[in-house]
Amino acid sequence: MTRKLVFLATLFVFSVVAHVSAQKATITFANKTHNFGQFAEDGGSVSHVFEFTNTGSAPLIIQRVNASCGCTTPQWTQTPVEPGKKGTVTATYNPLGRPGAFSKEVYVYTNASNEMERLTISGNVTPRANSSTSTQSSASNYPIQIGNLGLNNKIAQFGNVSKGSVQSRAIAVKNNGTSTLKVSFTNIPSYLTVSASPESLQPNQEGVINIGIDSKKATEWGPVNDAVFVVLNGNKQLNDNFKINIIGNITEDFSKLSSSDRRQAPIMEIKSNNLNFGRIKKGSKVRGKIAIKNVGTNPLEIRRIVNNNSDISIHPNRTTIRGGKTENIHLDIDSKYLPKGDYKKTFTVQTNDPNKSLVVYIVDFSVI
Repeated sequence: MTRKLVFLATLFVFSVVAHVSAQKATITFANKTHNFGQFAEDGGSVSHVFEFTNTGSAPLIIQRVNASCGCTTPQWTQTPVEPGKKGTVTATYNPLGRPGAFSKEVYVYTNASNEMERLTISGNVTPRANSSTSTQSSASNYPIQIGNLGLNNKIAQFGNVSKGSVQSRAIAVKNNGTSTLKVSFTNIPSYLTVSASPESLQPNQEGVINIGIDSKKATEWGPVNDAVFVVLNGNKQLNDNFKINIIGNITEDFSKLSSSDRRQAPIMEIKSNNLNFGRIKKGSKVRGKIAIKNVGTNPLEIRRIVNNNSDISIHPNRTTIRGGKTENIHLDIDSKYLPKGDYKKTFTVQTNDPNKSLVVYIVDFSVI
């Protein structure tokens, strides 16, 4: 009888673990493309709302949304979307200085089984009346202005960058002024290279800004969101008007692992990625912990914890977990500045587990 009870209890535990590991969010869009048709350049920005449903069995979290150019601005549902519920991604296109046909992409990154979805907007912008062809062409090619420097973009989008690789992007520029412009840069992180070619632009001369990312020199895994500032004729202006944003994601290419490497790889085991702290009295602090076990062979590395919540502090006991060992990640919630109400916060843990390199945790609690 005792052996039977032990067997049933063990079977129940394995069933629970299997159920937890099988839970996965799935993002399903009603439509992935939208054509605005024909609209006027001077008629203002146009927007389209892409609606999606979480058709999976776990909460869906949009981690980031990137547009293929600075002319398109995305907005999205910021809170976790429960199974069966809906959310939106809105794409807004600015036609000013961009007459003609266009097709732009918006990339949606989530914790779903289909980690990246591509949305497409298109249309045809009719040019403004009483504009010369040359003026339209210049404005279309260089719609962004930094002083007298025209740019075709202010965002360098790198997407996923495999650790160890070097990638580059180029931004086209033109001197729209009447005197020579010497272009340089400041506040450049050590893993980036930024240069103008040529460094000095004569009036109406075109050139490029070359931006390179050396992932070997990047100190952190995961999301990259940095900026450099354009300096014109030695005049430093550290404000948004002179800023070029660099966006990317440092990842590991696990597809290169051999069969032997995969057998020896670390395996991250967790009971659940949902943490419920219950009711918290306003002004108080509470502490919790997450147990992470490495059931693989090689050490499990916690490469990065991405936490954008000012009211939650997170610190692991250790960032390396040997095979067969368990370590805790501690969470502290400070409700001092939180209004009363229900909260659902998220953070991500990045590891070197080939099958669980990114885990999104959801923290639920109520401030009373």
